[in-house]
Amino acid sequence: MRLINAITLTMHTFGGRPPPYAILSHTWGQEEVSFQDFQLGPEHFGRLRGYAKIEGCCRQARKDGYEWVWVDTCCIDKSSSAELSEAINSMYKWYQGSDVCYVYLADMPRLKWNTEQRNFLTCRWFTRGWTLQELIAPRHVDFYAEDWSRIGTRLSLAKPIHYRTGIPVEVLRGKPPSACLACQKMSWAAHRETSRKEDMAYCLMGIFEVNMPLLYGEGGDEAFRRLQEEILKRSEDLSLLAWSSAHFPNDDPEVEMQRSSKNSFLAASPADFSEIRTWGAPEVIRSKFHIHQKQLQWRDVHAFS
Repeated sequence: MRLINAITLTMHTFGGRPPPYAILSHTWGQEEVSFQDFQLGPEHFGRLRGYAKIEGCCRQARKDGYEWVWVDTCCIDKSSSAELSEAINSMYKWYQGSDVCYVYLADMPRLKWNTEQRNFLTCRWFTRGWTLQELIAPRHVDFYAEDWSRIGTRLSLAKPIHYRTGIPVEVLRGKPPSACLACQKMSWAAHRETSRKEDMAYCLMGIFEVNMPLLYGEGGDEAFRRLQEEILKRSEDLSLLAWSSAHFPNDDPEVEMQRSSKNSFLAASPADFSEIRTWGAPEVIRSKFHIHQKQLQWRDVHAFS
């Protein structure tokens, strides 16, 4: 694991257990500092727009007493497919192992926080696939506006975040996601997006505690099918089959044909779980179906359409 020294802005690799560190969560923008950029030194990466958030992260870490920080843009050598695959499979644990996660909201002006709280909930950060695990995994999450003024914590903002994301307040307060049903966890990603279609599946591996190889180019549907198969191999939670595509029709007949020729009992994307978040607590969801001889049987609704 590579970490940046918040004081010297130099990068170090730790093979064993890393020292205490802060970790950055953000949305990517223009001129992000890559691993290769960082190797060229501050005289190079200091001119890139993405450096400002790294500098802000390091400054906040120093204030909080941390010497080390992790930033995804430059702490992973994305030119190496092997390293990228290992990093993505380890990402959840890295966020989970951090002392604190700084969520930097580049589209959240400071002055509007006190006058218009809705701006916080409409930030782009809440629409991205990768930021879901970055919200859930860390022990402590602090939110910062564009100028690095502090907005609040995951604890203090748990209720508005719950209303925005559908994630139970208990999970936002530290309850492990493993206590929730598979269909419930899928619903948290129903309205999120990723730049690469396959990442919509890959970004959920940590939340479901599964690992699988990355195959960019396989397509989003295939990646999501593999994810569900891995989940079912490791869990007896058949609520994963509690999805409905009724409100997300696919107009592409070729896609529908491919879907019917494969495991059609599996969902095509997290969007198929959108309605689950309206059902309430796990016990309420469980009341809608029961498992008989390892088969999911519905009492008052249909799983498939």
